[in-house]
Amino acid sequence: MKPLKRRARRSLLVAHVSVSVSWLGLTVGLLTLGITAYATNDPVTARSATRAMKVFGDWLVVPVALGALISGLILSLRTPWGLARHRWVWTKFWLTVVTTGLSVFSLRPGIDEAAERGTAGIDLVFAPSVATATYLFITAISVLKPWGPTRRERRLRVSARSVKAVDERSPRRTA
Repeated sequence: MKPLKRRARRSLLVAHVSVSVSWLGLTVGLLTLGITAYATNDPVTARSATRAMKVFGDWLVVPVALGALISGLILSLRTPWGLARHRWVWTKFWLTVVTTGLSVFSLRPGIDEAAERGTAGIDLVFAPSVATATYLFITAISVLKPWGPTRRERRLRVSARSVKAVDERSPRRTA
């Protein structure tokens, strides 16, 4: 794939970081509301918290999750980082795929059920807790870029070095 030009890459990077941080903030908000709905003895407060969770779930969870996934995928495919070149990118990708799926197919239905009942179970505390920890981990590996290249990338580097070494020994100049 053709790499993005600098301006487009930087713009997409800002969009990706913005939507990813929004996802983290959204999840912390859902966690706060889930704890409130679960821990309170006041039915009015519990109902209000689950209704607020439903608004977030209906309007924000899917677009923000898909925005993070799609912008990250485009960045990985259209920049030198690549999708399967570095373990941290590969790990981020799969964690994002899994958490997007869980957000869409598990968290949202759980929020809908809680909003109908007007109370939240421990599941609406546990799910956002795990999601928040996962997003913090994804943020950390984005900043720290730990681990090395994937096995595939190491093979490609070895192959490229051997081709370069052959070219350097050749009496003819190559392009």
